[in-house]
Amino acid sequence: MANLHFHYGTMGCSKSAQLVINAYNQNKNGNKTEIIKPKIDNRFSEDKVNSRIGISAPATVLPTLQGWSPAPDTKMVLIDEIQFFSPEDINHLVRIADSQPVIIMCYGLMVDSNEHIFPASRRLIEVGAKLHRMESTCQIPGCMHLATHHLRFDSAGNVVREGAQIAVGDSNYKSVCRQHFNMLYHGIGNKGKGNR
Repeated sequence: MANLHFHYGTMGCSKSAQLVINAYNQNKNGNKTEIIKPKIDNRFSEDKVNSRIGISAPATVLPTLQGWSPAPDTKMVLIDEIQFFSPEDINHLVRIADSQPVIIMCYGLMVDSNEHIFPASRRLIEVGAKLHRMESTCQIPGCMHLATHHLRFDSAGNVVREGAQIAVGDSNYKSVCRQHFNMLYHGIGNKGKGNR
């Protein structure tokens, strides 16, 4: 089994739920886990990974992964919202994965709402993490195509096309298919075809 994994998908595709379930199953089988989340992610809780479906698990909250190391008896580390860490943090995870008998499972977003890859996500690809795409459908009513992008809206419902890459929270975001992203963000495309 690969020792460094990246489970990625759009908002609402159950990344955090799968992390919590994975940790539960590993612990039930006698494999000690550690759950980590970035300090910036305080949407639902300061010290837990929370899923929108109502399950959660306690987490160690860190501003950076530099200087952190798993406990000697830890078999699996599960990291939520990996995109909020830095490329240097990913390099640190690589050193751990290559030198210790531990499996590292990262969960997070690949791209931001301007169609740019997060630096930490890019670094996971560059270092050869095993990729696992988690799928969900477009959140535009009536569309059942694969969600691949995010749209960010302001309080008036207008699409936001600039600003900070990292903005915590999801109340003004929608996960959408490529076609609806191009229609609403770029003003191109038509409703007759979709991204499947």
